[in-house]
Amino acid sequence: MRIAELEVMLVGLPTRRVHRWAGLQGPIGRYVVVRVRGEDGLEGWGETPCLPDWGGAYGTHYGETPQTVRHVLQDLLLPALREEDVFDLPRVHQVMDRVIKGHPYAKAALDIALHDLKGRALGVPVYELLGGKVREWIPVGHSIGLMDVEAAVEEARQVVGEGIAHIKVKGGPDPARDIRTVEAVREAVGPDVEIRLDANQAYTVPVAIRTLRVLERWGLALAEQPTEGIDELAAVARAVSVPIMADESAWTPRDVLHLREAGAARYVSLYVTKPGGLYRARQMAAVLEAAGMEADVGGSAEFGIGNAANLHLGAASAAVTVPAIIPITTVAGREQTRVAGRIYTDDLLAAPFEYRAGALRVPSGPGLGITVDPDKLGRYRLAWS
Repeated sequence: MRIAELEVMLVGLPTRRVHRWAGLQGPIGRYVVVRVRGEDGLEGWGETPCLPDWGGAYGTHYGETPQTVRHVLQDLLLPALREEDVFDLPRVHQVMDRVIKGHPYAKAALDIALHDLKGRALGVPVYELLGGKVREWIPVGHSIGLMDVEAAVEEARQVVGEGIAHIKVKGGPDPARDIRTVEAVREAVGPDVEIRLDANQAYTVPVAIRTLRVLERWGLALAEQPTEGIDELAAVARAVSVPIMADESAWTPRDVLHLREAGAARYVSLYVTKPGGLYRARQMAAVLEAAGMEADVGGSAEFGIGNAANLHLGAASAAVTVPAIIPITTVAGREQTRVAGRIYTDDLLAAPFEYRAGALRVPSGPGLGITVDPDKLGRYRLAWS
């Protein structure tokens, strides 16, 4: 199969509320959606939640914008792949990496669309292309962004009432506030709900150690990326009993090996986008499994297309044992929650993924198993600037 057409679109969805984390400079929800048409007329959909201020530790990875993604896809990757069999996904990634180094979010958009196209052509779900399904339901957690303690407590109560049993509290700029928030949320939701703290690299090593030692008595399930850098994570991990999860320090299979060798993290936040798409993410999951490490499926508040890719990755990866911090995709008029996992008030999809008791069901139709609503696409599509 060869690419007949690649359409790169800028899309913006309405958010339920402002969602903030340490280091985020602008709003979320203005992302790139791609549509690939094969030579037989079949289509595949991809998405990338590109952000200019999101990257790896100490400049090892860097932000991408919708404009850089469009340039990489249209001007570099598409010409190089015109004559390639895009069902040969290992070859596709070899070509993409030869043409341009880095830019994993741009590559991920195309990779997702090609997985969707191939699955539709073969009549199988994407998780079959990733090696098969180890689970049908993906437990999900809810992310509470940077907000006042009282607002965080109220949101925590609401999402637990809607079936959530794992809460991520965003922190970083003010460790004292983070301690107050975790303590207040714990008192509000009781002992059975898991709580993690995600500082998005904002702590120094001494601050991280001091903060996590205070929070140990509040039953913190894990601390996600409290500091910048693998060596710094290792120093924290040696000093506290709270398990450490790597996010900004975990982009590739080699990062997983480094994290394990350094004793820096027990958990990794596994993305579709950070490694450059589903093909590379499944490789990363295999290394996690071999290393005896565990993961969640993480992301950057994807729309429904990207969230479908999240679900297929979680379905095919045995290492995914921690509730995923991904949206509970909401379609206007078919809301399944009022607050829990509800980042946007509408989506491009014709139907939401089934949500039940804190978990999302993996779609089982061909490809990603989704239908994009053309009216919604027209409504939320934005002009390129």
